[in-house]
Amino acid sequence: MKKLLDLIYPRTCVHCDHSITDETSDLPYCRGCWETIRPLTGPQCSICATPFPSPSALSHSPDHHCAECREDIPAFSRAFTPYPYEGILADAIQRFKYQKQTSLAAPLAGLIMEQLTTVQFDLVAAVPLHPTRLRTREFNQSLLLAQRIARFTQVPLLIDALNRSRDTLPQVGLSRKERAQNVRRAFHLSDPTPIKGKRILLVDDVYTTGATLREGSKILLKGGAKEVIVAAVTRMI
Repeated sequence: MKKLLDLIYPRTCVHCDHSITDETSDLPYCRGCWETIRPLTGPQCSICATPFPSPSALSHSPDHHCAECREDIPAFSRAFTPYPYEGILADAIQRFKYQKQTSLAAPLAGLIMEQLTTVQFDLVAAVPLHPTRLRTREFNQSLLLAQRIARFTQVPLLIDALNRSRDTLPQVGLSRKERAQNVRRAFHLSDPTPIKGKRILLVDDVYTTGATLREGSKILLKGGAKEVIVAAVTRMI
């Protein structure tokens, strides 16, 4: 049926208008455009993965931390934010998050998984949405990503343990300080039992200042988690 529909209604890339010839792909992009996505390279903070402007930053200390992590060590042990928020990937995130193109969850989660091949964790969790925001958006984009990662890795998915205590303002347009203040005490654990002594992968779609993931990680550790690792598809740079 899919082949027949592609024959009757040929699909074209939403970016370049070229035909999508890969019959197995559900992406709205052609292979050429999707393959323009490149991971961040070069030296990064060993905790939050903030890119350093110069390779010399790690020349004397491979575990060098950025200024923010030195001043305020995150609750999470490490962040994986492999791709810059730009180009095709930024467009894909916008379509996924705001235009309800949820079929993008699988390929976006796949981009995260490419960078987590050597990372071990016991549970996968998602940054939660407040019920009010969830009713408006109709889905939690971070949970869709976490579900795909859990399915691919065959690691249990933690559902309804980490919750939003209050409906915070959108983080877009806020300063770093305002973002941290906005999410302070925004989360709570409804049941800490499943996370006791566990290593948790906490998933979000975009890493900007890390305020949301920092606060979520803090609550998980206070609830008894052994370690929290965070991952997002992209990061603002």
